[in-house]
Amino acid sequence: MDSAAVDTFEAGRGRLASLAYRLLGSAADAEDAVQDTFLRWQAADRERIEVPEAWLTKVATNICLDRLRSAQARHERTAGAWLPEPLLEGDPMLGPADTFEQRESVSLAVLTLLERLSPAERAVYVLREAFSYSHAEIAGILDITESASQQHAHRARTRVVAERRRGEADPASARRVVEEFLAAATSGRTDRLVALLTDEVTAVSDGAGLARRLLRYRTPERVASFVRAGFKPTPAKRRLAGGSPAMYLARVNDSPAVIAVVGGRVVGAVAFDISGGKVAALYGIAAADRLARLDGAWGRHEAGVPVIAAW
Repeated sequence: MDSAAVDTFEAGRGRLASLAYRLLGSAADAEDAVQDTFLRWQAADRERIEVPEAWLTKVATNICLDRLRSAQARHERTAGAWLPEPLLEGDPMLGPADTFEQRESVSLAVLTLLERLSPAERAVYVLREAFSYSHAEIAGILDITESASQQHAHRARTRVVAERRRGEADPASARRVVEEFLAAATSGRTDRLVALLTDEVTAVSDGAGLARRLLRYRTPERVASFVRAGFKPTPAKRRLAGGSPAMYLARVNDSPAVIAVVGGRVVGAVAFDISGGKVAALYGIAAADRLARLDGAWGRHEAGVPVIAAW
């Protein structure tokens, strides 16, 4: 490949990666999809490609769809042990964040909801909401009609809106809610926690990667009990973490989060969905393979002072 062809691809790499991440919910899988796109770009007859950006977008999108449709992916995602891979604020893979729809499309809440859509619906939703492609452009990318694109978009948006039904929380207010939540979680009083949870609250955890299925809890009382037990320090938990973690406040996937760090290494993350000044959902991730990219970014992050120096 000549340098011009390489430069053309590299100019769009970040956009392709953020598209692939939204489609796959995994930074590692997104990087693989982008690399596969590069290999196809390398092998293509580039003189016949009139609009490189459109060609690359189409190839990357369809590589992601093939992955979503594969038997292995369906098994992993339907087995109940899948959560999106969290990304630290500032990660370029988070992509465009100028509008509410773009920020919403990369939240753990919406990435989890997108798992319930068909691959085609998911692709149309991401291309339309996060990247503002027209239905004519989407039809060309997915080799479908404009009418089919509109129908996929309508079904996807209807389902996401029905599940979400909330607006955007102010970052400063959301941070205060999480600070109160953390204080309540470590106080030993579940009544303080219950008061900070919405009536429809949900909690999802990967069980530190030890559970075969995700742990799910609903109702304020059950979530409060789960959180209180999870945040209660024990020698066994410290051994599992490799020490006594420090707790930091940060933003993950454009949501407030608590990051647990031992010796500079991220050992856990809890991301929050805030609605009406209360916690509507929380996502606990501690499996090492899901934290690899966040851990790498943390080493370059200005963390500030931990809210809990030693848990």
